Amino acid sequence: MTRPYALIVAAVVGLLITLTGPPTTARAADNGTWAVFPTPPEGSDKRTREYFAHEADPGGEIEDSVTIANTSDEALTFRVFATDAINTPQGGAFALLPVEREPTDVGTWMLLGKNDAARDTTLTVEAHQRVDIPFRLKVPADATPGDHIGGIVALNTKVESIRKKDKVQVGVQRSVGARMYLRVSGPLAPDLAVESVSVDRAAPLIPWVSDAKATVRYVLVNRGNVRLRPTIQLSAEGLFGRDVLTQRPRALKLELLPGQRVEFTEPWAGSPQLDWVTVKAKAGAFDEPKVAQTTRETSFLAVPWPALGALFTLALLVWVGRRIRRAGGPRALWRRLRSRLRGTPKSADSRDTDEEWTSAAPPTLTR
Repeated sequence: MTRPYALIVAAVVGLLITLTGPPTTARAADNGTWAVFPTPPEGSDKRTREYFAHEADPGGEIEDSVTIANTSDEALTFRVFATDAINTPQGGAFALLPVEREPTDVGTWMLLGKNDAARDTTLTVEAHQRVDIPFRLKVPADATPGDHIGGIVALNTKVESIRKKDKVQVGVQRSVGARMYLRVSGPLAPDLAVESVSVDRAAPLIPWVSDAKATVRYVLVNRGNVRLRPTIQLSAEGLFGRDVLTQRPRALKLELLPGQRVEFTEPWAGSPQLDWVTVKAKAGAFDEPKVAQTTRETSFLAVPWPALGALFTLALLVWVGRRIRRAGGPRALWRRLRSRLRGTPKSADSRDTDEEWTSAAPPTLTR
């Protein structure tokens, strides 16, 4: 039986369009074979925009155009569609939803083609040619104020390779997308929160000879309606307020989109090996003074458990050895334990020997 090609591939490779930099430093989406970017002015081949950036009122409309450029030596067929943007759950990289996931925000507001045909279309671009696709962005009358972020994606319909995943053959496709930054007019409410903080430790077998290692995990949530560039500062205190970890505030190299929740991890070399530790994560927003700093903390007991476990095992072996020696050897100790488990009675002056227990025969009465 032929295993089906799971064309969920847009999620595998393509739609993780890892343009992680902020919009001011973003590059045009280009993988060396084809590119997707805002259409240059008429009569020009020079790219004047690296991404889409628009402002609109609720109920407003915007007309623009996206270009699909084929830089390869063969014709390529693409499925072009509009979708929403997200941050990846771990690390927060910028990504566009794969083709099989329906958008719910700005991706549903963009209609491709001259006649607003649909949210997606299929077309073929000849080698070393480009195609310009006009589109209309219709902002709903009840659209919420703030940033709505998505993109327009060109997914190569050709399966470029096959690989196995969980005993199933998976077809790998590639896709490239151009970002769309839309700001809807109205009150802006930036809000950033640290949702949780935790610490995973790995203590060495021999404490204080080698360093203990730890990983600090924290979750940032953008609860506002504008994209933010988070800043983070980690610190930790031991007993009596001793500083055991001190960092300066620093900006994370990403934009946290509205409504997104991202987990971050940071290694902590030389963490305390025997202490009561309180770790704090303080978050803010770069170039956004309206965002109040927020702090979350967690505490843990740092104990060299591997060393304590080794000492306990050694003490147990010493205790067992002494019991064996006092009993007269392993066999004698085993017989004693077995007799206790069976409930066999023993006389006060009984000794551990190899003889079996016997009872004396009653005297014989004669006349």
